[in-house]
Amino acid sequence: MSEVFLEYFRCPEGYVRLSARDSLSDRSGFFRFGSGAVGYGKYAGHLPADSPRGPLRDAWQDVDCSAGSVSLPFDLEEVVGNLRLERYTGDQQYGSSKRGPAAWAYYALRPLLPVSVRRHLQRAYLGNWDRIAFPKWPLDHSVDSIMRKSMQLLLRTQKLDRIPFIWFWPQGATSSLCMTHDVETKAGRDFCESLMSLNESFGIAASFQIVPEERYEVNEQYLDSIRRRGFEVNVQDLNHDGRLYNQRDEFSRRAVKINEYGRRYRASGFRAAILYRRQEWYPELEFDYDMSVPNVAHLDPQRGGCCTIFPYFVGRILELPLTTTQDYSLFHVLRQHRIDLWKDQAKLVIERHGLLSLLTHPDYLLDHRAQTTYKELLAFLAELRSRENTWIALPNEVNQWWRNRSAMSLVRDGHAWRIEGPGKERARLAYIKLDGDRLFYSREASACVA
Repeated sequence: MSEVFLEYFRCPEGYVRLSARDSLSDRSGFFRFGSGAVGYGKYAGHLPADSPRGPLRDAWQDVDCSAGSVSLPFDLEEVVGNLRLERYTGDQQYGSSKRGPAAWAYYALRPLLPVSVRRHLQRAYLGNWDRIAFPKWPLDHSVDSIMRKSMQLLLRTQKLDRIPFIWFWPQGATSSLCMTHDVETKAGRDFCESLMSLNESFGIAASFQIVPEERYEVNEQYLDSIRRRGFEVNVQDLNHDGRLYNQRDEFSRRAVKINEYGRRYRASGFRAAILYRRQEWYPELEFDYDMSVPNVAHLDPQRGGCCTIFPYFVGRILELPLTTTQDYSLFHVLRQHRIDLWKDQAKLVIERHGLLSLLTHPDYLLDHRAQTTYKELLAFLAELRSRENTWIALPNEVNQWWRNRSAMSLVRDGHAWRIEGPGKERARLAYIKLDGDRLFYSREASACVA
């Protein structure tokens, strides 16, 4: 059960003395792990709850550290996987094959419906979003809190002052940020040149996710117009009809065509339309990374969320979770044209050193009011770069860095630690320390420190 922990922190394996207690429950359920973290999985000694609505058993009181190692009342690998892969939702996700006729009718008519009608229907469907107990709105970091609390127990049990690890981002950046644009209609496609100019005025490049079929013409000239300006091209679904993940056989058929478009577009990344997803089907996609999983999906048709603000691997594919609210949801569901929510989410991500990822659409930035809000957002992001040392990168740059980091290791060099592996010159040695009951990080100026 140490693999998921080592992948997260990239610390020396010898420090990681974690195990799960025997006699885990037959069924999975909800529990908490101190404050700020909800887990889902099998549990030792007590039956976990059927619902995330309290009260929940606190796993902190059932940890056993008497043998010099940390014995948890749950399997860390299982619980983290259950959260990241959204297994806690069971068969209740909207993306299941059990969609009702109303959903089928909506997506059949969606291309013909004006935004004013769509947003009315969507607000009605999503009306209970603010009563969902879990994941926590507006950002859930349960996975990250569980990892940090496990590290806290390791430090305390082994009476260590600190544990070294490879810092999360290159050159010691406090956090990372990537902007993405999903192009849904011909009007959005035609606005891409203007949107790139707007992004460039703030020094923020982005990726454009292109729908290959039915929505609009996609030619090489259009794709080159994005690439030559330093932006990125990715594939968005196949035809944006909302049916990609309904049936396995149909998904397999579509995946063949999607993969072909990925090769044709020279695209490394993929995102499903409407953020539908079944992560267990990812092996059929031939992309380096996916961007379809929200951190918390209260305002999306498929509820759930991965409960982490860091990238994670699903087999060979790296998931770059969406950690902020989409512009469409902000403008048309919440009916807000201010960036307060984005600022709140950014603060929560940055103070935990995670990935701040954003999804805006050329299609919904056409009017003056939306553009004014978007410019305010870009100015705020540029401020984060200078004030918070946030690394602004294209999604594929984040993908390449995280893959390099996952291949790095810390090696003893006398009394010093040295980072080895691809891209090590950009990596930074860091330490996680315990001060009373509080964990904090310190970063070094180089990859090799005594």
